[in-house]
Amino acid sequence: MTTTPAPVRTSLTRHLAWGIGLAVVAAIAWFGWMGWDSEYWYDEAGDPHGPYETWQVAGCVLTLLVACVLGAALWRPLGPMAVMPPAFTAAWIATSASGDDQGLWPVGALFVLVGTVLGAGLVGIIVGAFDPPSTRRRRHR
Repeated sequence: MTTTPAPVRTSLTRHLAWGIGLAVVAAIAWFGWMGWDSEYWYDEAGDPHGPYETWQVAGCVLTLLVACVLGAALWRPLGPMAVMPPAFTAAWIATSASGDDQGLWPVGALFVLVGTVLGAGLVGIIVGAFDPPSTRRRRHR
């Protein structure tokens, strides 16, 4: 019977914790900021708007941005791109697919997934560009 050395287990546990933590934050960002709101409102001309207010979208984006920057800086530059978009999209599907009468939720889910992958990837690339090689080597040992 072979055992894995402690540093490898610790590293694996740390990576798993980062991944799960960022996925949970991404899902909570959806549910906390926008997942609960489904009401549309009408302006004076009778045009429908909503269901999200500007402050909700800004808060959700800011939450995702902070989590993604921290994950990219303290874990791996492109790590958040692997775990945040699927979790955010799954949370979106949980609230949006059930209310879709026309069956277009898969298209919306694809747009949400692609948008969050591109956003997290861009943040990871930017954060990675500012990560000095000496810090990168020390962090990934």
